[in-house]
Order: sequence, then structure tokens, then C-alpha cells
Amino acid sequence: MNKKYLLYSFVAVMGSMALSSCHPNLLDQDPTTVVASNQFWKTEADATYALNGAYAEVRRLFDRDYMFDGMSETLRYRANGSSSQSTGDRAIAYRSGRYDNPSNPGSYNNYYQYSYAGINRCNYVIQHVNEMLETCKESSRASLEAIVGEARMLRGMVYFRLMQMWGDVVVLDKIIESNDEVQEAERTPIKDVYKLVYEDFTYAYEKLPNRSPQVGRQNKWGALALRGKLQLYWACWNRTSWPWTVSQILAPQGGWPELNGFTADNAASEAAYKSAAEDFKTVINESGITLYKNGEPGECSPLGECDKLPNYYYLFTPQANNDPSLLVAFAHGTTGTSQGDELMRDFGTRATQGSQGWGQPRFSMFNRYQSTITGDFCDPIKYYKPTDATGYTQPNSSTNPATYDNRDWRMKSSMLWEGETMYCMLNLVFDRYRRYRYQQRTGTVAQYSAPNDAINADADNEGTIMRKFIINWAGINRNEGYYNWPSVRMADVYLMYAEAANEAYGPTGDGGLALEVVNKVRHRGNLPALAPAKYADKETFFYAIENERVVELFAEGHRWFDLRRWRSIERIWCAPQTSGGVKLYDAAGSNRSTYFNNTSERNYHRLYIGQIPTSERNRNPKLTQNDPWL
Repeated sequence: MNKKYLLYSFVAVMGSMALSSCHPNLLDQDPTTVVASNQFWKTEADATYALNGAYAEVRRLFDRDYMFDGMSETLRYRANGSSSQSTGDRAIAYRSGRYDNPSNPGSYNNYYQYSYAGINRCNYVIQHVNEMLETCKESSRASLEAIVGEARMLRGMVYFRLMQMWGDVVVLDKIIESNDEVQEAERTPIKDVYKLVYEDFTYAYEKLPNRSPQVGRQNKWGALALRGKLQLYWACWNRTSWPWTVSQILAPQGGWPELNGFTADNAASEAAYKSAAEDFKTVINESGITLYKNGEPGECSPLGECDKLPNYYYLFTPQANNDPSLLVAFAHGTTGTSQGDELMRDFGTRATQGSQGWGQPRFSMFNRYQSTITGDFCDPIKYYKPTDATGYTQPNSSTNPATYDNRDWRMKSSMLWEGETMYCMLNLVFDRYRRYRYQQRTGTVAQYSAPNDAINADADNEGTIMRKFIINWAGINRNEGYYNWPSVRMADVYLMYAEAANEAYGPTGDGGLALEVVNKVRHRGNLPALAPAKYADKETFFYAIENERVVELFAEGHRWFDLRRWRSIERIWCAPQTSGGVKLYDAAGSNRSTYFNNTSERNYHRLYIGQIPTSERNRNPKLTQNDPWL
């Protein structure tokens, strides 16, 4: 096993596990060779080898979560994530990154099926290693229990994701012996799925070490953070009211009205907020883990230059792979492994190894980045066409570089705007520094001095492109990145704690820790601290936390899930059946997209809960369908 990176082999691990014949669509298992259990499951090495197979299956369910942000107002993601747009079929679980759900109800059918493939792999490890524990040497017990803990943590992650997307789901907590066990399985009420996931995360927290034994493997603090996150979602789902619900028809009593049979319980919500806050607080106070580079901003080049980028930028490059602030992360291989990440290909431009620019920031994201001087929002940007020379000097103009000065340094780390430069590569070597100008593909960029060769961003749509996730050194191809993709980061824990504590104790309760940790996250962007007097009520502080989540976790796959658990899709976009919908404009003031034009209430409901795949219901008549999809 590679000592630096946890690399996985689908075929080898499949051949090492005694797999039964299972439902081919739901469990996605079709081994051609097997090794009998009495020949395997003898040593810690056997158990670890099988665990690697579980990691391999589960990783592809989480390492392209950024595609989910294409379902939000922050990121335009124009790809479908099919196998033709990825290396092998590692990313095929993600079928849609565009805001076309619910018009394409089958977008996540593969995700549903691949989730159970991951669960099945985990169950093999859990069941067989538990059998090993019955007769093992005492010297091996802690290691074997930790392996079970990792497998249960992975299984809990998958079930948690299934809950987030579909609510009630089928629970398979043991090795499947026959097709009938799957074909006759009924959906388990979400409250019972919640208990299973809670127990999985708790076991992992109790059995895993303080620090991961290897890059890409898990530790107890990641498990506890996930348990806190599970409870935070449970608190949101059980709320009986929200102060910002736009349509009382959609959620007359809060909760999760699209989930048939689920009744919100405000007492359960209040208890879950407190329990979530306690778990997050334990991670913060006892893990010894801080933000990347202790949350210091680092250095930032002036406008138009890129030789010095803030620490936040490097958090999303392999330089951060060993940093413990990536609490739950999935490792990738690099050149020659066929296990590289796709980040540069998905977010880069033609000027960075011929990348394809599937993901781009919405131009409206710029208004989310606050002033490093006042700590408040800047005046909204005004649209000017690049051909309008007056725009280069007008205050707050989209083409005036001064408009973007003195803003949150995470903006410089995440995106490029008119006149910004980027390190560019061709044939794995440094090409030159090039400058971005909206919709100019080649030639000399007017209005600017050298470097003034245009970035070929042939897919840019709104007047901004990504810097986040793009490696700025030579030698790495567009699909050979080796970044450890984080599912949970320490900054996320800070912000989730602040949210839970705000609901449980208010902004300054619990010793004022909520404000303190939000300000630590803000400091990374070189922003002033939030003034306690200004954020003394729950709702005002909530919106401050929300904005930090948008900025800090941009394009990491959290926004869509946040909007759903907060019942906020219609708050961010518009109420159902609103004529004209919501128009999104580019830097030049042109309407690039229109969403929710006279969208029905039924389609809004479909955005809050997924469709149980028709193919699965055809094979198993006991699978019920979520009400909005009937």
C-alpha cells in the first residue's frame, strides 16, 4: 500500500471479498472471482485491504459534491457528470450539476444505486471484522475495532446522504444473502435511519484514533463532527416554523412536508440543536485542530497580479493534504494512477491544460464578499459592457478594477474578474501568465499592460471564472490532481456550531463562542470581526452565518443542502408561480439565465425531496414513492 496516499483497487478488493449474488441495480455488485471467507478475513492486513474497497466505493459518492452547488444560486455548473466527462466511471453517480431538477427526475438515479453499492461494501467489512473480533488476539482488538469504526463511519455518511436526498430509505445493515432480501425490502422511516446513523457515528467516535493513521483515512474528530452535523439536520427537519418561509403553502408548519408520514417535533428540534452544539464544541475545544495555517490570511497580491495568493487559496490545493483541518477527506492518486481528482478539468479553462470550465461562479457572488475596511457589504456592482470605455473608471462598475479592491481575500482566492491574471499551463509546463477579460478568447487584452495575453475561457457565461481548485504549478494534468477532497472542514464545524448555538442559546450565549468562531473564519478573509451589538438577535446573526457559509464553502457542495434544510429555496429565488421568475445577469448586464418563471408549487416540492428511482420500484413493488413524484 502506498504510504503517502491511500490508493484503491476496485478489482482487487472485489476479488478478495466473498460476495453473494445481489440485486444488480441497487447494490451494483458483479464480481467475476471470489475468495472464500475461510481463506480471507484472517489478519489485520486482510481487514484493511477490504476496508480500502469500501473507501473506493464510497469516495465517488462524495468527491464531486461541488456539482450539487450547480443547483444553487452561487455556481453555474453546466455538465452532466456522465462517464464521458470523467476518468472511467468514478464520477458517474453524479448525473446532473445543472439547475434542471425536477425537469429531469432521473438525474440522481445512479446516485441512489451507487449509494447502496457503498453500503454493501461497508457491511462486508463490518460483519466479517466483527466475526474476527470474536477470536482475535487482544493485541489486535483496538486496530480491528478501529477498522469497523471506519467502515461504520463511511456507512453512516452514505445513509445520511440518502436521508438528505430521499428521506425514508431502505436500510440494509448486513450482508445480503439473496435477491429477495432486496426485492422485498421496504423503506425505513427516517427516524429509524437517523438512529442507525447516529449509532454508526458514535461507534466511530469511540473507536477511532485522534489522528488518522494514513492520509485519506478517518479519525474520531471527523466522526464526532459528522454526528453533530446529523443532529443539526435533524433539528432543521423537526422545526415547526421558520421566520423566512416565503410560501406558507409550501411549509405551513415547517418540518418536511414532502416526506409522507413525517411530523415535525419542535421539542426534538430544540434538543437536537443543543446536542449538535455540544458535539461541535467538543471538536473545537478538545481536538487541538485549528483552521488551516491557524486561520491567518497570508499574503495577497494587488489587483491584477497573482504571484501571492492568500492562504485560503492553498487550502484547496495538495499543499493542504496533510492538514488536520480537513476533518473528513477522500484521497486521490496523481499521475499514472487513474485515481486523480477532476478539479482542474471541471473548473479550469482552456488555458490550464485544456480544461473544460464546467463550473463557474455566478456573477452575483461578488456582492457576497464584504469590505475588508468596514466589514459590511459593499455597494452592489453596476453592469458595464467591456466595450464601454467609461466603465473602466465608473464607481462600482463591473469593468472598473477598483470596484473589486479591499474585499474579502477569499474572493481573490476563489475567482477571477475583469483584468485579473492566472498562471497558465500547456503540455504540463508553464505557458505564461494570462489575463481574464470576459468573452475575449485570444489576442491582447485592451486597457491593460503586460501580462496582457487573454485567457481562453471559452465557456465563461457571466463574466467571472474560477481560481479555487486550480493548481498554479506545472506538471499536473487536468485529471491528475491529488487533492484530498474534504467532506467536512474545521471551518464548516465552526459555522455549524455557530448556527446550532445561535438557535439553542442565542448569538452571545454559551460563553460567546459562536461569535468568536465566526470571526475566526472571517479573519481568514482579512475581514473585521462582527460587532456583538450589531448581531445580538438570532435572525440577524443567522444571516451573517449564512453569508459566511456561502463565501467560505463556495463550490464545495454545501449550499443546495443548506437551502433545502432551511426551507429557503423560495426565499433565495422567488415564490411559486411568480411570473418572470428570477433573471441572472452577467457582468455586462445581459440576462444569461431565467429560473422559476411561473414554476408550480409541485415542482418546488420536488426540489425538497428526490424521486425514488422508477427502475427500483419496478423491481420492488414494496418501495413507496415520495408524494411530489406521484
